[in-house]
Amino acid sequence: MLHTIEHEVPGRVRILLDGSVRPSDVSVLTRALSAEACVEKVVVYPKIGSVAISYSGGAEGRARTLRHVSAIDGQVMERARVECGTEMGARASSLVTDLAVLAGSYLARRWFLPAPIRAVVALLRYLPFLRAALRSLARARLDVPVLDAAAIGVSLLQRDPKTAGQTMFLLDFGERLEEYTRARSECALIYSLLDIPETAQLVRGSEEERVETASLVEGDLIVVRTGMPVCVDGVVEKGCASVNQAALTGEPLAVRRSEGDDVFAGTAVEEGEIFVRVKSGASSTKLRSIVSLVEQSERCKAESYSHMERLADGIVPWNFLLAGLVALSTRSLTKASAALMVDYSCALKLASSIAVLSALTQSAKQGFTVKGSRHFEAMAEADTIVFDKTGTLTEATPEVTRVIAFGDWSRREVLRLSACLEEHFPHPVARAVVRAAEARNLKHREKHSEVEYIVAHGIASSLEGKRVVIGSEHFVVEDEGVLIEEEKRERISRETEGLSPLYLAVDGELVGVIGIEDPIKPNVPTVLRDLRSLGFGRIIMLTGDNEKTAECIARQAGVSEFHANLLPEDKHAFVRALREEGASIVMVGDGVNDSPALSEANVGIAMGEGSAIAREVAGITLVSDDLSSIVALRKLSMALMDRMGGSFAFVMAANSALLAAGIAGALSPQMSSLLHNGTTVAMSMRNAAPYRLP
Repeated sequence: MLHTIEHEVPGRVRILLDGSVRPSDVSVLTRALSAEACVEKVVVYPKIGSVAISYSGGAEGRARTLRHVSAIDGQVMERARVECGTEMGARASSLVTDLAVLAGSYLARRWFLPAPIRAVVALLRYLPFLRAALRSLARARLDVPVLDAAAIGVSLLQRDPKTAGQTMFLLDFGERLEEYTRARSECALIYSLLDIPETAQLVRGSEEERVETASLVEGDLIVVRTGMPVCVDGVVEKGCASVNQAALTGEPLAVRRSEGDDVFAGTAVEEGEIFVRVKSGASSTKLRSIVSLVEQSERCKAESYSHMERLADGIVPWNFLLAGLVALSTRSLTKASAALMVDYSCALKLASSIAVLSALTQSAKQGFTVKGSRHFEAMAEADTIVFDKTGTLTEATPEVTRVIAFGDWSRREVLRLSACLEEHFPHPVARAVVRAAEARNLKHREKHSEVEYIVAHGIASSLEGKRVVIGSEHFVVEDEGVLIEEEKRERISRETEGLSPLYLAVDGELVGVIGIEDPIKPNVPTVLRDLRSLGFGRIIMLTGDNEKTAECIARQAGVSEFHANLLPEDKHAFVRALREEGASIVMVGDGVNDSPALSEANVGIAMGEGSAIAREVAGITLVSDDLSSIVALRKLSMALMDRMGGSFAFVMAANSALLAAGIAGALSPQMSSLLHNGTTVAMSMRNAAPYRLP
């Protein structure tokens, strides 16, 4: 099989195959790859032709694994297909077939094989469990594989292959169920993330063209400016920028990238401009970064989830101690076996894991993607929610409703120059100015020099040797020192009341003001009422806009607490101060200027149409800009925490009762195993069910 190593760490290698994998071959390829003894786990990503393989045995295990991959050909695949019993469909639709084959083979052995042959088959099937236990013991770990192997081994020592076979069947059944649920969750997450549109600025000579990222090929040259995503792996050919790599490295601070440096898909430019030469096809690069995100999401576990796993692992040694005490005090191997047949660890881990994966699946279907279960927990426990204004509480498509010109400038000239500057930046207000100019058929030639974007302030450039600035009043008046006569101030205040004013100045003189109407989203008051009823005691709006505009929007939205004229560092400081006071905070935003606050909050939520930086920094991304998704997210998060708490209580109570009954002799080891595994599978199936949200 032709392949290349895409990425590897000790004990795990990800391989890029020579082409995609047909859905019907996913299970067959998984079985073929798993045939090597040192291979512990195989995950196939069919759409991108990628396989993740976990192996044991160090360097020797790695070499054996790679040799095994190279040896797979058509004949090996056909043999694996025969072993499957039937041609399998895609992972997400193969559960019934997989379980039918598993149950059918178990019943066939039990009903049709003579007792001596059944015993030999049981011994052979026990070998993988024994190998897993020996691997754990070699690493000085006393965990569930050791407990499973001991429980099955005791049954075999008692010459009871029937109980041993039943135990192995139920363990295999639970494992298949977990793999199926995990596979469905991964698929849902991947395809939900793929729905997020991406474009790039392709450079051809002296011209730029906006193209679909998927159309880029090796050797293309693209330009990436402030607030834009880096959609490809490439090398900086010209320019300098601060690049946020949080999605890849977890480091919240941007790094400087200049000529000759590598940049990667999944990152975003915080400030500056770079020209990037594409190193590999954009489509496959994007898919690979998404797969990495899905793989890494398992590391972002909720504290309660991690606590359950630690507790589950910690209980295993006590199972062995209890079984030893029972054996010494009762002199009964049967009662000791009953103590080994029941463990808390498997049920706690499996039930919790499937509950989380079910929530991840449902969240993807309902319009938001969550980068790990810890964000569900933070969302469920939060008592304060903070909203950015523009593009979050207000429409993502604001409109220009007023243009004021001063001096010799006409309104058309003010709008034309403003659009010329604003067209370079992906911000809702900038897009509004460009649309207004296009609607009035205002064409322009770029006579100004290279523009400089000052985050959350405005834009600066030069025109025929004169400095041109456009942005907020704070930027133009205080930072740039532009004087505004009282008469002009009164006119601006009168004509832009309730609007967001954008100031345009040339060479220190105010030449125009553009009034932006940013209407509130129609469902905002309802959403905020629902959030209050779900336990958010404080709902706060933050904005860089002026006090009057902020007050108008807050009144329409039903927000009693708001703060205006804020810079990005002010928003970040505000959220940090709230956390220091003991608040548990959800921050919702969409822009470059929101990213510091999003990263500081307990959980950040980015709007789907927001900037790449906001989406990378946030723990949760809304696929659309519908705020009602936040209400669904809060309900789902609370339901997940309730389900995990209920699972914990049920597992502890049920397994304690089974242990007591087994030690007392009221249950045979066979019945203990059946009831333990049966309740584990039943709890897992219950946790795999969709959450019912009121």
